[in-house]
Amino acid sequence: MRPILMKGHERPLTFLKYNRDGDLLFSCAKDHNPTVWFADNGERLGTYRGHNGAVWCCDVSRDSMRLITGSADQTAKLWNVETGQQLYSFNFDSPARAVDFSVGDKLAVITTDPFMELTSAIHVKRIAGDPSDQVGESVLVIRGPHGRINRAVWGPLNMTIISAGEDAVVRIWDSETGKLLKESDKESGHKKTITALSKSADGSHFLTGSLDKSAKLWDTRTLTLIKTYVTERPVNAVAMSPLLNHVVLGGGQDASAVTTTDHRAGKFEAKFFDKILQEEIGGVKGHFGPINALAFNPDGKSFSSGGEDGYVRLHHFDPDYFNIKI
Repeated sequence: MRPILMKGHERPLTFLKYNRDGDLLFSCAKDHNPTVWFADNGERLGTYRGHNGAVWCCDVSRDSMRLITGSADQTAKLWNVETGQQLYSFNFDSPARAVDFSVGDKLAVITTDPFMELTSAIHVKRIAGDPSDQVGESVLVIRGPHGRINRAVWGPLNMTIISAGEDAVVRIWDSETGKLLKESDKESGHKKTITALSKSADGSHFLTGSLDKSAKLWDTRTLTLIKTYVTERPVNAVAMSPLLNHVVLGGGQDASAVTTTDHRAGKFEAKFFDKILQEEIGGVKGHFGPINALAFNPDGKSFSSGGEDGYVRLHHFDPDYFNIKI
């Protein structure tokens, strides 16, 4: 499995997202320019120019026509995927962090960071079918959690919003009223900042990754903890195979260990775990810095990782990957 090395970003990667067809891969980085690549051969198609700060997150509509990006420049922008044209800019009073289109792409959830006296917030925006009709007003604003909200995604049928972040608690909100419905249990939940959240293909469960060196699998409706995957390093990114019972975790290392490892050896690996048995089944090395982003192709036959080193590595699995037995 020789990875395809995709060099296009000048700064660390922050997020990766495939479109629904799995033929395009979108990458966000701290260099202000979200980029789109062909997912099979890693060829760069183009960049979306207009942000003036690090881009933290992106999502692409079901028909692959629209891209939404959230940036430290205090905006979330809508783009035409094909032309790279900026369609609309949602302006905030603090950096925009997570973005996620609802099922049907009629709504988007955007989180904003705490800034000066402002607390973090979750904003729900209507997305107009015609960009000329787009307005900036929020349908709903939820405030409450302390610290940054690193991820917010839509729950089943867009009835709920699931958020997680610095205070290590996973919360489920009613997307109509903004009422808090459920919170993860302090005992079974994460102990440190939640850095990543990824839903299963059918939306029935989701995976969170945390700086407490673990990832946890949760039931989307009841917020019951299903599984925990323990690793040696803080987890910055998580992904779930849509095909096999595999979860993959990517992460960094403790600052204290930075000088003791040989940085040239590409020691940072994406670790694969058996989803059911919670056992580590393998790893893919290669990055020269912590892994900040992971994504599985919707067909489950390839995955990509984005690192602090500015590279995106695209891995097409060998046939024997599909026969791993424990």
